[in-house]
Formats: sequence, structure tokens, C-alpha cells
Amino acid sequence: MNFTGFTSHDFKTFAIEGLEGRMEAIRERIQPKFKAIGDSLCEDLTLLSGTEMYLHIAKHARRTVNPPVDTWMAICPNKRGYKQVPHFQVGLFDDRVFIWLALIYELPNKSHIAARYMKEIDRLQKELPSDFVISFDHMKKDTTAVSELDRNGWNAALTRFRDVKKAELLIGRNLNSVDPLLTKGAEFEQLVKQTFETLMPLYQMAVGVQ
Repeated sequence: MNFTGFTSHDFKTFAIEGLEGRMEAIRERIQPKFKAIGDSLCEDLTLLSGTEMYLHIAKHARRTVNPPVDTWMAICPNKRGYKQVPHFQVGLFDDRVFIWLALIYELPNKSHIAARYMKEIDRLQKELPSDFVISFDHMKKDTTAVSELDRNGWNAALTRFRDVKKAELLIGRNLNSVDPLLTKGAEFEQLVKQTFETLMPLYQMAVGVQ
């Protein structure tokens, strides 16, 4: 199928009570869209990165009682899994879509990546668009606009990412669920590709750290 965008019907998935009902709606409404846009994004990211990329769609398999409050797809060069490597994400909460370069707490070399980024704070300030945001926890909605971060702010953010075991670093864009762009499949996909292209130098820095 062609990717046609996200609708209010998709976001209403997260109002469905119970694990089984919500998971069924995620599988029926959202995951086919992840597959459609994900295959295209994989091709694009393979070309941009020079490395074969693979699509992973969150299965939420560990959940036994509480229904997921968000769902996502991830793209990375590891065919078996994405959590232990830098990866790209597109996903939904009930009120937004998130587009991330995701460095989550399972990364084995988190501190080294933080140290590498700390040397590039001037570049981060200069090259990241003003509508980008960062998050320290992929399970929460809280974000900080990069436009609000001066050099000290970046240093504090990266120190937290380095030193707090559960701290994560997600960089990218969030779009409100009522943003009309979300219903325009081709235009939204173009924005995602543009976002990932902007983030590619940071991704390359992260994967280059041993």
C-alpha cells in the first residue's frame, strides 16, 4: 500500500481500553502504515548512510496487562534488533507524531557517544533547525526545544545523557496530531526524510564511536 498519512482515527487508537483491543487496533490501523512508509524510508536511509537498513515495527510483546500509550517503527542497520544501536524512529502518542534519531538507554557505549557530541556543541547549535526538540525518555512526552538550549544547556543535556544510566537522547521533530501535514502522505514522508537527512551527521558520529 502507499502511505496515505495519519488520521484522527489512528490517534483514537490510544483511547481504546484494554491491552487486547488496543493492540488489535494498532495492528489494523497503524502498523500497515508503518510498513508502507518504513519500506520507503529504509531505502532512503540506506542510500544516505551507505549501509543496508532494516525496518523494525514495535510488537509490544512484553506487555501482559497495560496497553501501550504509544507505538513506533525503528530503522537501523541491525537486522535482529534496534535498541542497542543508534536508530531512527517514527511513532505516535495520542496527541502527536514523533520523528527521532534515538539513542536509548540500552546502548552499550552511551558515554562515549555523549563525549563525542560534547566536542560538537557548536555544530549542534548551528546545524539543528529551530523547530527540532530533544527528549531524555522515549516513554514520556516531555521535550525541550533546541532553540532554548545555549552552550550550557547542551552541555547539561549531554552530561545527563552520559551520567544517568536510564537517560536517553532523542533528537528530531514532534508534530501535533491535528497538524494538517500528517494527513498528506507524500508531504509528511518528505518531511521525515528531510529530518533524517539533517540528523544523518549525528547518526554517523554515534555509529563511529567504539
